Amino acid sequence: MKKLMILLALVLLVSGVLFAQVKKGSSAWVSTKTAALKSSTWFFAGTTGTLQMGDQVTVLELNGNWAQVSSVSNSSLKGWTSVSNLSSRQIVASGTGASASEVALAGKGFNQEVENSYKSSGQYNFADVDKTEANTVSPEELYQFIVDGRLITGE
Repeated sequence: MKKLMILLALVLLVSGVLFAQVKKGSSAWVSTKTAALKSSTWFFAGTTGTLQMGDQVTVLELNGNWAQVSSVSNSSLKGWTSVSNLSSRQIVASGTGASASEVALAGKGFNQEVENSYKSSGQYNFADVDKTEANTVSPEELYQFIVDGRLITGE
């Protein structure tokens, strides 16, 4: 458990350094499979467009954990996205057949060899993980859940 906590702290530190380098007026690249562009810095704001992994953007403004960006290839594609969706280093989407999540996990040291090692130990139920990952909730459903549960006001 101690090793896991140290690893988590290290990952957060490294990701914090990478994300901190995204600066106003600079170029950045989408580091997630997709990045929704929002009309404001609110998670439930309307979506103005979507960027794909590797898309280059210009950072127009920064507001907390949000960056207002404009697509380099399509200047009409503009909006706010989480800074965690961006990298100050160029992301190159390759035709390796690996999914975006596999690429992200590999960057954190998790690869097929590591996964096979976990599977062979018999300690983990990957079927349940796959089932859980297959669940999706729309932003509208999530927002309704928050409102119905009075989570916005903390009640």
